[in-house]
Amino acid sequence: MSMSKGENILDQAGRWRLEGRKVALATVVSTWGSSPRPVGSQLAVDEAGAMVGSVSGGCIEGTVVLEARQAMETGTPKLLEFGVTDEMAWEVGLACGGTVRVFVERLD
Repeated sequence: MSMSKGENILDQAGRWRLEGRKVALATVVSTWGSSPRPVGSQLAVDEAGAMVGSVSGGCIEGTVVLEARQAMETGTPKLLEFGVTDEMAWEVGLACGGTVRVFVERLD
């Protein structure tokens, strides 16, 4: 039985936690219109910046990683929203005409 990509991401995040690393998980929780990745797409990040998975194919990843690192430090989860009308979306390259919401949380 082969594992899905999502299981590989969670498995890697679990290994990082077992190694004592801080880890955060970002998950696409909703999309509207044109979105680079479907709902359920995940990105795991460790405290050193190692990453596995993707929530955007690159266009919002940098911002999501920054928020993930903040979540690792504070323990506070955050719901991020990027859309074509959002000024931040243009700054991070999400000019694809849709909206994507990403939930970022620290894994304990």
